[in-house]
Amino acid sequence: MKCALITGGSRGIGKAVCIQLAKDSDYHILINYNSNEAAANETLKLVEAEGNTGEILQFNVANAEQVQSVLTNWQENNPKAVVEVIVNNAGITKDGLFMWMPAEDWNSVINTSLSGFYNVTNFFIQKLLRNRYGRIVNIASVSGVKGTPGQTNYSAAKAALIGATKALAQEVAKRKITVNAVAPGFIKSDMTAELDEKELKSLIPINRFGEPEEVAHAVSFLISKKASYITGEVLNINGGIYS
Repeated sequence: MKCALITGGSRGIGKAVCIQLAKDSDYHILINYNSNEAAANETLKLVEAEGNTGEILQFNVANAEQVQSVLTNWQENNPKAVVEVIVNNAGITKDGLFMWMPAEDWNSVINTSLSGFYNVTNFFIQKLLRNRYGRIVNIASVSGVKGTPGQTNYSAAKAALIGATKALAQEVAKRKITVNAVAPGFIKSDMTAELDEKELKSLIPINRFGEPEEVAHAVSFLISKKASYITGEVLNINGGIYS
């Protein structure tokens, strides 16, 4: 059984990626979620509605021990399963001006996006290398490419994720493992629900927020055989707001 693991797969971009991969591939979809079990089950139903299989895995990507124990347990129960695809999508925002930013808001955002990437990817990387094939896609952000005021923590986390993407890509390329990132701009999701879309869309050349599916199509392409010669790349999906 070949599997694709999507972290933060219950809502928003992660949910759209789970559904798109269910449509475009025959991977068994592993939907990771942290707190919203109902949303994760809903995503699973939509994956199955595409005629594909999946299951949900509950862990907080920022909690190294939890990641280790849940994934070890899953692997022991599914000895023949091979995770070929990892989509590191889990992320949180705790916006505020840097001068007033509590340490907790700095640490939790960095730990989810950046340490979460480490905890999940590091668990599987030796298996991918032995298997001599793999696809890793990291969901970064326009904030990590250009920096967004009021999001110093999130910008730092996503910029670091881009650096990690480029470095790891070079380490594992000989084993037919590609590592890429996508950097979405303003995408309609829970994360952007508080933003004033009317006001902000005037900043976007395409003059609208993006849909989660528009990010998911790009992720689906990057995990496919068609993208075998693309690695260490950062694809901006932002309606022209920054490139």
